[in-house]
Amino acid sequence: MAAAAAAANGGGDAVVYDVIVVGAGIMGSCAAYAAASSSSSSRVLLLEQFDLLHHRGSSHGESRTIRATYPQPHYPPMVRLAARLWHDAQRDAGYTVLTPTPHLDMGPRDDAALLASIRNGGAVELAAGDGDGEAWAPSRVFRIPEGWTAARSELGGVMKATKAVAMFQALAARSGAVVRDRTEVVDVTKRGDGLILVKTSTGEEFQGAKCIITVGAWASKLVKSVAGVDLPVTPLHTLICYWKAKPGREHELTPESGFPTFASYGQPYIYSTPSMEFPGLIKIATHGGPPCDPDSRDWLAGVVSGGAGADLVEPVARRDWLAGVVSGGAGADLVEPVARWIDEFMPDHVDTAGGPVIRQSCMYSMTPDEDFIIDFVGGDFGKDVVVGAGFSGHGFKMGPAVGRILAEMAIDGEARTAAEAGVELRHFRIGRFEGNPEGNLAENKFKSWLKIT
Repeated sequence: MAAAAAAANGGGDAVVYDVIVVGAGIMGSCAAYAAASSSSSSRVLLLEQFDLLHHRGSSHGESRTIRATYPQPHYPPMVRLAARLWHDAQRDAGYTVLTPTPHLDMGPRDDAALLASIRNGGAVELAAGDGDGEAWAPSRVFRIPEGWTAARSELGGVMKATKAVAMFQALAARSGAVVRDRTEVVDVTKRGDGLILVKTSTGEEFQGAKCIITVGAWASKLVKSVAGVDLPVTPLHTLICYWKAKPGREHELTPESGFPTFASYGQPYIYSTPSMEFPGLIKIATHGGPPCDPDSRDWLAGVVSGGAGADLVEPVARRDWLAGVVSGGAGADLVEPVARWIDEFMPDHVDTAGGPVIRQSCMYSMTPDEDFIIDFVGGDFGKDVVVGAGFSGHGFKMGPAVGRILAEMAIDGEARTAAEAGVELRHFRIGRFEGNPEGNLAENKFKSWLKIT
């Protein structure tokens, strides 16, 4: 309470926090909750440079998927740990943010990444006709080509992204954490007495024993500034696309009918969630996008150009989801491949005429090997400053696990929960890029499914 009162006065505060978390997206919010609920840490401060739940980073939006099918074997244990922690957080919050569904992976039968994903994630390949007697079956929705295979796994689901971030922020505050937004951190230093000093753009200063940096697309800039460490994290602009279900097919694409989250391997790599957040619409998109500056993004990717919804100034009697249709222009490279995929694989269920109904801008923070960065900053900071960055468009699902790991690393100098869950953290060290700009790419043995344009 003293910390909150002093902070509200606008001059920082004299309280020495056990942990200061910089960045309140999904990773930072989960880390703050894990730290605040730890028996070893009673004073936690969570700082966000923008408004809480803003749309300028990578943690906003309606949905994210969870799946354990990964080509790299070091991710499924982390996903399973995260699934347990998602359940625990929902129990503590008293409401849900995750809707369980099956998950379906499909792709060419000789695709090495797909086969490794099936093996590592414990998925079961489906023979022709499997599930035809059930309410939902792949053959009823997808036109799977000759030479392709499909595999089903039970660990799947859809997370309400913004709601989930809000949940972890509320849990952190309930556990005693101080949460501040509109507080941009510009410097982190280590004082002579060993304390970490966090400075903001308005001149406020906060003191802490430990610090966790989770600032997403701004990670490279901040870590380079405060520690002189180069993090090879490239911000990408990407698009989330929602398409209209064809008349009479709407219910077949919902979780209630058993429709899964799914991924289609190959080029392009396509992913989807069931129809949930917007009635009659389904999210189908591709990974990747052009590099961008997070401080000066081109928001034209969402501009409407003709088509339904062009006359937005005229009063309308009903909500017309077609108001988001875009014809050509910025972002077309992230839309047209998806439309072609839908026309080939789901022509009876999803309408591509006119393009996606809704397009939402988002960012990835990409590393060269698409593996996370979870490590101590080192140098003069030693083990007192930890960074989580470069989650490469697939980290949200693992937020609770990453947050727990970051909190334990900061507080205890090691991540016991990760070790107990069989999560190997060596893949996420900063040092993997020393003298090797591609990091783990050779070890992962699979070409990137993300197209950086």
